[in-house]
Parts: sequence; C-alpha cells; structure tokens
Amino acid sequence: MQQDALNILFFIQPSRINKKGQSPIYCRITYQGSRKQFSTGKFIESLSWNAKKQLTASKAINSNLAIIRQQLDRHFLSLSVREESFTVQDIIDRYFYKETKHEETLIAYFEKYLIKQKKLIGIDLKQATWNKYHYVKEHTAQFINWKINQKDLPLSKLKHQFLVDFEYYLKIVLHQKQVTINKEIQRLRKPIKEACNEGLLDKDPFVKHKPKTVLKTVVFLDREELKKLEEHNFKQPRLNFVKDLFIFSCYTGLPYRELMNLRKGNILKGFDNNLWIEINREKTQKDLAIPLLPTSLEILQSYASREEYIFPRISNQKLNSYLKEIASILGIEKRLTHHTARKTFASTVLLYNNVTMEIVSELLGHSSINITEGYYGKVVRRKISQEINRIFFDSSE
Repeated sequence: MQQDALNILFFIQPSRINKKGQSPIYCRITYQGSRKQFSTGKFIESLSWNAKKQLTASKAINSNLAIIRQQLDRHFLSLSVREESFTVQDIIDRYFYKETKHEETLIAYFEKYLIKQKKLIGIDLKQATWNKYHYVKEHTAQFINWKINQKDLPLSKLKHQFLVDFEYYLKIVLHQKQVTINKEIQRLRKPIKEACNEGLLDKDPFVKHKPKTVLKTVVFLDREELKKLEEHNFKQPRLNFVKDLFIFSCYTGLPYRELMNLRKGNILKGFDNNLWIEINREKTQKDLAIPLLPTSLEILQSYASREEYIFPRISNQKLNSYLKEIASILGIEKRLTHHTARKTFASTVLLYNNVTMEIVSELLGHSSINITEGYYGKVVRRKISQEINRIFFDSSE
C-alpha cells in the first residue's frame, strides 16, 4: 500500500451481534500509516459477507457502501489539491461534515510571508534579497518531503529538532557549507518570528538554536603574488581583460555588482582635486567614496572610450572561471575569485600599509566596523607580528 494513497476497507465484526443476529459493517480508512474506523450503520448476517470482495448479497447495502467509498475518495482528493498537510482524522471530519479547525502550516505561511515582502521590493528590500528567502522556502519544502514524505507541516509541529534535521539535510543532501547553512537558518527563522508576533505560535520553537561557529579565513594575494599578476601578459585577450577587472578591484575593493555597474558618472573629482569613485553599494545601501589609486586609474583610462558602462559585460561565474585559469597559469595555489580582489584591497593594499580599520571599513562599505574586524582582525595581528619581528628580532640590525 502506498504511503500517500488512501486505503478504504469494509469489514464486519461477528462478535458484535444485534437482536436479529446480524453483525455491523465497519469502514476503516488508512492514510500515511494512520487509521480510523467508523460504523456504516448497516447490519448483515455474517455468512452473507464476502470479505475478499467486501460485498454482501444485498444490492441495496452494496450500493450504500459504494456511495460511502465515493464520498471518502472525494473528500480525500479535495484535501490533496490544497497542497497542505492533512491527517486521516481530517478525512473523517469532512465525511461527517464536522468543522475542521484550520491550522496554519509552515510552507503555506512562508509563501504568504513572501507575498507581503515582495511588495517591499524597490522600497526597502532588494529583489536579490527576496530571492534568497524564496530559495530557503523551496529548500524547506524539499526537506519536509525528504524527511516525512509530506508537502507541508503544521506550525504547531515545529520543534528545535526540526532545525537540527534541516541543517543535516542542507549539509548532506545539498552539500552546503556551514556559513551558507547559517544564513539559510537565519532566513527561515524570520517568518517563524513573524508567526509568533501574529499569535500563530505561542513561542519561538527555534529560540534555543545557536548557529555553529565558522572560522573566517581571509584569502588574499600578498605583495609578491599581486605583482606577479600585474606584470604578466596573457596570450588570450579574455584573460588579460579579466586580469584588468581583478587588479582594478584589488585597488578599489569594488564588489562584482558595483564593478559591472560602474559608469563615467561615478568618477568624480574630489575635494583634494583627485579622482574618486562615488557609487552606492547595493548590498548595504551605503554610499562608497573610493580614491582612484595610480594602478586603478591607469586601468580605468584604458577603457575610457566606452559610453555607458566602463567595463564590458561578463558574468560573475565566467569571471571566476577565468580567474581559476589565471591562477593555474601563474602557479598561484590560492582559490582565486573576484571576491579575493576585494580582500586583497583590504589586506595587502590597505592594512599592510597601515591604513586604520575604521578607514578600511568605510572604503569597503561594511554596515558595521564589527564586520570588518571580524574578517580582518587576524590580518592586523599578522601585520603587528611582522612589525615586532622587524623591530626587535631582525638579525640584520
């Protein structure tokens, strides 16, 4: 018998006989491993009952049983098309015309939450941010189906163990890294907290959850590696173009999206009569003001003839693919992505040249200096260690 199928069985109970010597006919329905039974109100003589065919010699009773089966099937189908979780008791209640109390379910409520949030896109929410919540909803639905073979789950059934199992699913089935898992769970908790505020939940079932610590390793190019890249001339024009983009970001710290959106109108003369990049960072909505250093200015001038966007279009995926090829050619063993350029800007270009953490945070457009310190605190300690060794332990002095 299939788990998601409705099984209907008619049977008699010979041990229960009425005054006429007849046994009652019962109906038992089974759904997802749970069963319920009720009396059909019909009685027959035990010898006239065909248990295999679930029929009797009386055509009138057989017709009545067929009607019961049809009604149960109809209520089952009606509940199924709603794509919400239901139980065998819900089918029984429908059959006896009982009012079933509607209970909000996780995926259904998440979808309502997304509909409300979608109206905020362009006001105080980005489409990209909304998309991330949508992906979490999809992953949650896939997890529920994977775990309990259902399309949805009542909010009242949520326990702390749900997050434990969901984290396992994201790690084992979707092969996500811990930092991504932490973000998914953080986004899942948002509509749950909203449900608590609306009174749909008495308390947050995930209140005791603590995200697992992720060791933040900053991968960046050191001075020698950066110089090696700057001085190398690739045979393929596409690699030289990607090299320009990467180095430009090494000296400006521009994220991929802002790099691709850079226009001539974003290049302005500052209070110091030098050229600055002035652009809004989409992720944090902070205005970036970045001085154009000689290397980045030289690259900028080589693309000055372009009209709208300064740099030609290239997808982030293709850019990172070419960077992997570049790293292989140059013998750089570090994982090279466009984000590595941004970290190189913060570390090698700024912090290793004694620029303060406050200024680094401002140039990167972080929403808080705590974010900058969390990522680059170890870089500062490494710099301090080098300076201590240079001053007190350098054998050449």
